[in-house]
Amino acid sequence: MTPHQAPPANAPAVDPVTASVIQGALENIAVEMGHKLMRMSYSSIIRESEDFGAALVDPQGQGLAESAQSTPLQSGPIPGYIRGMLRMFERRGDVIRPGDVIMHNDPYGGSSHGPDIAFIIPAFHRDRIVGFAATTAHHLDIGALTPGSCGIVDAIDAYAEGLQFKAIKVFDQGRKNEPVWQILADNIRASDLVVGDMEAQIAAARIGAERFLELIERYGIETVEAASRHAMDYAERLMRQAIAKVPDGVYRAETFLDGYLDDPDPARKELPIVATLTIAGDQITVDLTGTAPQVSDRPINMPLEGTVDVAIWLTIRSVLLDTAVHGHIPVNAGLIRPITIIAPRGSLANPIFPAPTIARFCPGNQLADTVMKALAQAVPGQVSAGIGNLKVIAFSGLKGETHWVHMEIFEGSYGGRPDQDGMDAVDTLYANTRNNPIEDIETHLPLRVTRYELREQVCGAGASRGGLGSIREFEFLTDGGASVEGEGHRYRPWGFRGGADGQPAELSLVRAGGAVSQLPSKVPHTAVRAGDRFVCSGPAGGGYGDAFARAPGKVLDDVLDGLISAASAGRDFGVAITPAGTLDAVQTAALRGTRG
Repeated sequence: MTPHQAPPANAPAVDPVTASVIQGALENIAVEMGHKLMRMSYSSIIRESEDFGAALVDPQGQGLAESAQSTPLQSGPIPGYIRGMLRMFERRGDVIRPGDVIMHNDPYGGSSHGPDIAFIIPAFHRDRIVGFAATTAHHLDIGALTPGSCGIVDAIDAYAEGLQFKAIKVFDQGRKNEPVWQILADNIRASDLVVGDMEAQIAAARIGAERFLELIERYGIETVEAASRHAMDYAERLMRQAIAKVPDGVYRAETFLDGYLDDPDPARKELPIVATLTIAGDQITVDLTGTAPQVSDRPINMPLEGTVDVAIWLTIRSVLLDTAVHGHIPVNAGLIRPITIIAPRGSLANPIFPAPTIARFCPGNQLADTVMKALAQAVPGQVSAGIGNLKVIAFSGLKGETHWVHMEIFEGSYGGRPDQDGMDAVDTLYANTRNNPIEDIETHLPLRVTRYELREQVCGAGASRGGLGSIREFEFLTDGGASVEGEGHRYRPWGFRGGADGQPAELSLVRAGGAVSQLPSKVPHTAVRAGDRFVCSGPAGGGYGDAFARAPGKVLDDVLDGLISAASAGRDFGVAITPAGTLDAVQTAALRGTRG
């Protein structure tokens, strides 16, 4: 899906030192774009959660560098946005000119999903496009059927998901396209925040284009292009070398999505995701045949270009080229050249327009987990056990005639690893956003965070235990509403190499009068009253290795820290803890002997 452009026959060579210097400069430009976007943004989803992306892309749509501090699900798709925008311009017979700023969010044209809007700036050198600087960000609202840009879980098609921008010029040769901006202001809730964030994106992308041209002026266009090819070829070699170390073979894994657990239609729930990896020499083919058909009237379908491809590339890169082992890895188009993706058209992983896609976030993360589960068969020492998936809630309400909207990402957890426990209460795999500080939430919104703690007494037992989820409780101080999209209420994160499965997530709505409702992982917009509370209990990751092989001292530490009970220590880990909180070595040996 990514073009691999052969260098011109007379392309100049570049020495490795200069190539490395230029690659480092490109990466720093992308990072600067990201930092500037964070500092200029209005909404907490960007400035605090870092749900944004920034990248430099060559004229053919090959990624050159991306911002390391942002989420892979934002920066990773940017080359696809560029390619989709270029296709749209070619189809319309339109021309890109200096001073243009292009807005794009088409999930069937390279976008990750509709709320992740890109602003693209072409970089011109001597009247020719030499690259693009682009930013993406998740916007609080894009004019969908209910407030917020997540939890739109009842959208029946792409048109119900909000405004679609298919390569629209918001600046045309430097002139602001005022009617487009008026449409935005008139059709988006919380438009002061959203439009402010969009302006921040444009400013950050302009900085990227300016820095890119400064780099070209310093080294010359031929040298920069040669260095970029060198960096992509180098990244490709790294990936091919890593793949070549994996035993050839076919590795298949299957996991399941909740889908819509409260829906009577079996085609909307308990949906399989299948990944079959074929490794041959220095190449990988990822075949998603067997994955459930698309759900044509519900938005859990995943765009092939923008979500599915990024989930697969990111997982393979993270497992085979772990930076903890390999050090810095340049992230560019070269990394993905040895990877081929097969996704049956009309499946969840390759839907047909106008199937909705706005709630593709958690399904895509489950796909990443499935790919890791398949890789685990080939490289068991390089993976974690199954991850606990995530949940997003859009909180909203009215102040007079003006909407307030807040999007909160609720963490999952990692499974145990070969020599380390799983990470507690973090975003997982392709979704490495941060939480919002309680102080920021309570300062700006009519919400109170009444509880934020680890979910104790629940973990995937193993020699390395799975990470713990969190418990977070949000109380409405005024009347409002909320909608939820998530996964992981039905299926437990998978244990590995004898480790126990983890625990699913839970969600409840506690009304001010005391009534409690247990909710599924997807909830359309629901009205709430002041005093109502959402209680979100995050999932626990799977265990890695036999729990009875866990060091007794580590089990004791977990008991003393209140993470597990003494009863769990004996039952799940074969470790006896005395009432005084000490290790009973004799009884531990007896408990573990029963497994012999």
